[in-house]
Amino acid sequence: MGDSVRDHTPDGAEGKLHGGLRPRHLIMMSLGSAIGAGLFVGSGQGITLAGPAALLAYAIIGLIVVSVMRMLGELAAADPNPGAFSYYVGKALGPGAGFMMGWLWWIQMAIVVAAESLAAAEGLNALVGLLPAWGWALVFMIVFTILNLTGVSNFGELEFWFALIKVAFIVVFLALGAAFLFGWLTEPSPGMDNIGELMPNGVGGVAAALLVIAFAFGGIEIIAVAAAETDDPGRSVTRAIRTIVWRILVFYVGSVLIILLVLPLADERMETGPFVGVLEEAGLPAVAATMGTIIVVALLSALNVNLYGASRMLFSLGARHMAPSATMKTAGNGVPYVSVLASVVVGFLVVPATYLWGSQVLDRLLQLVGSTLLVTWLAITAAQIVLRRRADRMGADLPMRMWAYPYLSVATLIALIAIVVLGLTTDTVRDQIISTAVLAVVLWVAGLLNHRRLQRASP
Repeated sequence: MGDSVRDHTPDGAEGKLHGGLRPRHLIMMSLGSAIGAGLFVGSGQGITLAGPAALLAYAIIGLIVVSVMRMLGELAAADPNPGAFSYYVGKALGPGAGFMMGWLWWIQMAIVVAAESLAAAEGLNALVGLLPAWGWALVFMIVFTILNLTGVSNFGELEFWFALIKVAFIVVFLALGAAFLFGWLTEPSPGMDNIGELMPNGVGGVAAALLVIAFAFGGIEIIAVAAAETDDPGRSVTRAIRTIVWRILVFYVGSVLIILLVLPLADERMETGPFVGVLEEAGLPAVAATMGTIIVVALLSALNVNLYGASRMLFSLGARHMAPSATMKTAGNGVPYVSVLASVVVGFLVVPATYLWGSQVLDRLLQLVGSTLLVTWLAITAAQIVLRRRADRMGADLPMRMWAYPYLSVATLIALIAIVVLGLTTDTVRDQIISTAVLAVVLWVAGLLNHRRLQRASP
C-alpha cells in the first residue's frame, strides 16, 4: 500500500532521512509522550472541574485515544511516512486537508516547544535558582536544538531515558498510592470518605474537563512520525501500538482514581500539584519532594519529542511541495537541519518576548492552537475510514488492522464530534475551539490554492 519513507523525498531533494530509531526507542517515546505535565498537573484540573465524574471522563477519553492510536497504527504500519497523519489525511481527503493538518500540527508543536521550555525553566528556577527563568529557557532551547541536530539515534537514546524516568515514577506512585489506600503505610487510609457529589459543577464542568483531559493525552500521535525513522517501520509501529495503548490507559485512570480517593476536591493541592498532595498525605514527604524534578524532566522530554516531531513534519511538507524546498535539506547524519532550525524559531522568540511582556504572549499563542489535538484526532479517524475502504476494495494485506471496522471507527468519530459540540457549549473552551477552527479553515484554503499553483506550474 506504500513504500519506504526513504523514498518519499521527490527527485531533486537535497537529502533523505536516515533510520536510527530502535523499537525500544519508539515504545518508550510513545509512553513518555503521553506522560507529562498534562498528567502530573492537568489531572488535578480535570478532577476539580468534573469531580468524581473525572474518572469516567478519563476512561472515555482514554478509550478514544486507544481507538485513534489503533487507527493510526493501521495507517502507519501500511505506509510509514514522516508526515504521518498529515500525509494520510492528504491521501484520503485531498491536498488541501493534508496541507492544513501538517501546518496546523507544526504550528502547534512550535508553540508548545516554547511553552515547555518556559515551564521547565520556571520549575528549575524554583528548584535550584542560579539563573532567571528566561535564562534557563534560553539554555534549554540551545541544548535541545543542538541535540536534535546531532542525529536521530542520540535523540532516541535521550528520550528513552527521559521516558523511563517518568514511567518508573508513575509505577512507584501507583504502588505507593494503593498501599496507602489499603492501609499498609503508617498513615490512616481515607477509604471512600473523599468521594462526594458525582458532578459538583454539572454537565458543563464535565464538558470542560473532557477538553483538559484530551489535551493531557496530546503527543502520543508522535509515534507515527517517529516510526518512519526506525529500521523496520511497519513492524516497529505495530509492536509499539500494541504495547503502549493499554498501559497508558491504566497509568492515567489508575493515577486519577488514587488522586480522587486520597485528596478532597477542595484541597488546594488538587490544582497545583495532585501527585505531591497524595504523597504528602501518605506520609512520604521525601518522595513528594522529587516531584518538582520529575515535572522538569517531563517538560524537557516533551520539548525534545515535540521539536523532533515538528522538524519531521516540516520536512514531509517540503517533500510534498507544501513548504519551501529548503526544509528538505539534510546533513550527512540524515537530520533535516533547516526544518529543525525553523521549528525552534518560535521558542527563541518567545523567550525575550516573555521577558519583556510577560506570560500573556505565550498564553495568546496557546489559545490559537488549543484545540489542534481534536482536529488531529478527527482527521486521523476520517482518513482511516476512507483509506481502509480503499485498501479493502483493493484487497491489500495490512500489517495491522483496526478493531471492528467500520463500527468502532465511526463510533470514535461520533464521540469526537460530540466532544467538540460539548466544548462549544462551554464558555471556558468555546473561544479555543473557534480559534483553532478558523485557523484550520484558513490553512485548508491555503492548501487548495497551493495545489492549484502546483498544477499550473506542472508541464
